[in-house]
Amino acid sequence: MLRVPQAQSPLLEALAGQTNVPPPIWLMRQAGRYLPEYREVRSKVSSFLDLCRTPELAAEITLQPLRRFDLDAAIVFSDILMVPYGLGQRVEFVEGEGPRLDPVRDAAGIARLNSPSADNALVPVYETIALVKAALPDRVPLIGFCGAPWTVATYMVEGQGSKDQAEARLWAYRDRATFQRLIDILVEASADYLVGQLKAGADVLQIFDSWAGSLPEEEFARWCIVPTKRLVERVKAEMPDVPVIGFPRGVGVLAECYAKETGVDAIGCDTSMPIGWIRDGLQSLLPVQGNLDPLLLVAGGRGLDERTEVILAALGSGAFIFNLGHGIRPETPIENVERLVSFVKNRPA
Repeated sequence: MLRVPQAQSPLLEALAGQTNVPPPIWLMRQAGRYLPEYREVRSKVSSFLDLCRTPELAAEITLQPLRRFDLDAAIVFSDILMVPYGLGQRVEFVEGEGPRLDPVRDAAGIARLNSPSADNALVPVYETIALVKAALPDRVPLIGFCGAPWTVATYMVEGQGSKDQAEARLWAYRDRATFQRLIDILVEASADYLVGQLKAGADVLQIFDSWAGSLPEEEFARWCIVPTKRLVERVKAEMPDVPVIGFPRGVGVLAECYAKETGVDAIGCDTSMPIGWIRDGLQSLLPVQGNLDPLLLVAGGRGLDERTEVILAALGSGAFIFNLGHGIRPETPIENVERLVSFVKNRPA
């Protein structure tokens, strides 16, 4: 059983397997472009990477949604590509296009990665966490995070985001041993990064495997389940009581294997997962988190209320954290977020 600190937190209680009425709520990408105060801070630096590496600004952005909404957790403002950046890979973010990296596609590319640089490069993230933790109320935990090894590897290999992660998948099929070396490096670097976040003050961790759904069953087991299990084991060897949420996006029924085999304490559920299956197939195993469609939060209105009620009715009688099935979209109206949080918090028991 995970430890719940003295200052009772609904989120930590849910992660320890308790049922809360109302359930705790936080939202992936709750700090970001849909908030005018975020856009104001973003205008102060030339690049997104600079924003992530400026602790005072990243801390301010992390705290912004907590000032507007009655949320039960903060999540540190950063990016999953901080790990390859820490390994010495060139990473930049092109406005309107997304991340761009110098691709790593062979043993020579792996050899250029520089593990000892990771700690120094990631110090600003730890400093951000310390600043945020000092400003948060005791009942509001801070979530640290990383990308799962498979998902981060796809960006490192592709050199950018992609629709099908083809370059990474082909490398993994053609040369398993060399691709495994890249995954091994990412397991170790990500574990060190997560432990560093915990030492800086994070209370909870989430592992984002955003592109897990592009793999067939056997490859999912090899490149998602096994590395995530190793990552969780490494972290818990140093911090055994830390709750870890896994988010294997797009994997459908394979989420059950993920829940049973990785050692995560809770599982994030994407929008495509049937709510009854989440209840019967996953919530019986461990706490669940999710899974409102982010586009429904954009649309708002009665449809938002109705779907929120369906999710609460199905999952609210067990260990559950209300969230989206993916991150908030930049065009989301603030009033819709206010409406959602109020609905969840004030729904009659």
